Amino acid sequence: MMRPPREDFALKETKPHLGGGKVTGDKLTSTYDLVEQMQYLYVRVVKAKDLPGKDVTGGCDPYAEVKLGNYKGTTRHFEKKSNPEWNQVFAFSKDRLQASMLEVTVKDKDFVKDDFMGRVLFDLNEVPKRVPPDSPLAPQWYRLEDRSGNKAKGELMLAVWMGTQADEAFPEAWHSDAAAVSGANGLANIQSKVYLSPKLWYLRVNVIEAQDLQPSDKSRFPEVFVKAILGNQALRTRISLSKNINPMWNEDLMFVAAEPFEEPLILSVEDRVAPNKEEVLGRCAIPLQYVDRRLDHKPINSRWYNLEKHIIVEGEKKKEVKFASRIHMRICLEGGYHVLDESTHHSSDLKPTAKQLWKSNIGVLELGILNAHGLSPMKTKDGRATTDAYCVAKYGQKWVRTRTIIDSFTPKWNEQYTWEVFDPCTVITIGVYDNCHLHGGDKSGAAKDSRIGKVRIRLSTLETDRVYTHSYPLLVLHPTGVKKMGEIHLAVRFTCSSLLNMMNMYSQPLLPKMHYVHPLTVSQLDSLRHQATQIVSMRLSRAEPPLRKEVVEYMLDVGSHMWSMRRSKANFFRIMGVFSGLIAVGKWFDQICNWKNPITTVLIHILFLILVLYPELILPTIFLYLFLIGVWYYRWRPRHPSHMDTRLSCADNAHPDELDEEFDTFPTSRPNDIVRMRYDRLRSIAGRIQTVVGDLATQGERLQSLLSWRDPRASALFVIFCLVAAIVLYVTPFQVVALLAGFYVLRHPRFRHKLPSVPLNFFRRLPARTDCML
Repeated sequence: MMRPPREDFALKETKPHLGGGKVTGDKLTSTYDLVEQMQYLYVRVVKAKDLPGKDVTGGCDPYAEVKLGNYKGTTRHFEKKSNPEWNQVFAFSKDRLQASMLEVTVKDKDFVKDDFMGRVLFDLNEVPKRVPPDSPLAPQWYRLEDRSGNKAKGELMLAVWMGTQADEAFPEAWHSDAAAVSGANGLANIQSKVYLSPKLWYLRVNVIEAQDLQPSDKSRFPEVFVKAILGNQALRTRISLSKNINPMWNEDLMFVAAEPFEEPLILSVEDRVAPNKEEVLGRCAIPLQYVDRRLDHKPINSRWYNLEKHIIVEGEKKKEVKFASRIHMRICLEGGYHVLDESTHHSSDLKPTAKQLWKSNIGVLELGILNAHGLSPMKTKDGRATTDAYCVAKYGQKWVRTRTIIDSFTPKWNEQYTWEVFDPCTVITIGVYDNCHLHGGDKSGAAKDSRIGKVRIRLSTLETDRVYTHSYPLLVLHPTGVKKMGEIHLAVRFTCSSLLNMMNMYSQPLLPKMHYVHPLTVSQLDSLRHQATQIVSMRLSRAEPPLRKEVVEYMLDVGSHMWSMRRSKANFFRIMGVFSGLIAVGKWFDQICNWKNPITTVLIHILFLILVLYPELILPTIFLYLFLIGVWYYRWRPRHPSHMDTRLSCADNAHPDELDEEFDTFPTSRPNDIVRMRYDRLRSIAGRIQTVVGDLATQGERLQSLLSWRDPRASALFVIFCLVAAIVLYVTPFQVVALLAGFYVLRHPRFRHKLPSVPLNFFRRLPARTDCML
């Protein structure tokens, strides 16, 4: 039996029919020049008037029905209204038109059977075409007709036209492709939307001191600390060393705050009266709207805040009137930092929070999301496998979400989006998801949109003004291994407005200057990044329609820092790949020293002689050599964007148990015997790492011991050698010393011994601190 062929994980260049095939020098003539044109029949149902009464009471509950072949869309209905206003748009894909007549019917909503009130018929051959930037087609009044073609009572205001997906009505329209989706909630969940991340600030709370605290037990020294809470974030200072009623801390607490500021900063001064018991000595709430904002490192004025003590009176909290405790703090919103909410390696935005510190943009990024093909079935509906796919793209603060294509393994979106670019060394992320909320969603919130795959494109790897059209593999790691979920077809163009400004960006710091003037610690950055991602996912999940938490977290790479044996192996091989060049040079030099190729060795002797006699040629030679290598490699420069590499990620041959460990929850949810086995495996790996680190420490300590006189004979020998070397090097020209040393290193194997050299023997005999280790 033959083995099945391996799945194709490669990137493929494509040649789609972009912009309807119109080649023009002016890019502004078509805002949709990176996607394939899709033709739609648009019907805007505006309103009706003078509708006849159909109920017993003489009123009517009208709604409009737009029918084209087997496709049928309806507006919402109004109760007891003869002059309803709908203003709804319906879009029918031209590729699926099954009739030559469009029928718009007005009906009266009834319990048993809806009553026919009148209709308007359109011949599709007579429908006008509209191409933006033409103004929208003005709607007109049409007299309703009965089924026989005679005039009926009432009129209907309509506009009917043929257009493309560039039409302004396209995002909000009801689509014939989504005829199966019901309810306003379900329709909202399939429409394309643009979202903006909330504006994030770092909040710095410098807790200086407190005065006149009143602990309940005055006989003991208070152990006082300050606890600060902002939303879901809680931090505390250390216990003050001055154990009295006027404690001091002078400690910084850092939080992430998002505009609009919804919750105040709550501070409480607490006394640890027992190991697990604290007494609140006072609280204060500070609204962030009134907190000072600073753009640089200049100090701001500190303030005293009154502490309010709460006591329980008949089950309610009541403030004590006479309470004089105060706390001294310096609180500010930091506008000079960039709030990191993404993985450092995949950042799409590096600007500071304060807009007045932004530099001018250097270009524009345009993305055309064309289509996908070969998508895997993601769920079962009515006994058959199906996928309802949509895309999300994230760059900077702007998130875009395409419409959902219902029940298709080859969805065609053909939507185009644009972003301003402020730094070329940034990454755009495009994710593909399966929509599980088509019919208003799961009320319990248990249903989650499944991930189909993700693509990252680094802008600095793109040539400017070139349109990249490629089909990217959608690769997802499952507990069973890596799986190709399909391919997504993208068109990308990075347009640079000023080449000089972009080149200048390469000399600028990657992050705003506050990150270097007042750097945050690594642990602070990790904690703040976690808080920032939580805030972003929470705010976007509250939008309408929501960009759900699982979508945002997958785009922001939440959890990528967790332990993974596969990722650890991949990083180890990456390091080996980096050092492979040095290792190759070392092996080549070893062959030169051992005269494996006598001609090459003689040439190296001649080159070495020239460089020693003319040392001013050393640096020019090195840089000229690097220049020639760069020019030579230009012929084989990458012509395609980079994409996910399964071999580099060690995903194609990962052990099932290692993958199961990677997908385990934190804390673990696996049985005890599996956890014990993994712990033992981790101990063995850590033991090897421990040995390597110990060996490195040993070599370093041997170097230190040369002059430490820990071994008096070795230090004496080394000191005498240094004195002799200083005298010899003083009286001997440096070029002579360099020549003798070089020729000694390159000497013929006939003059070599297989035993280690004298300096190496001496170094290995030096003492290290391993004898002092327990």
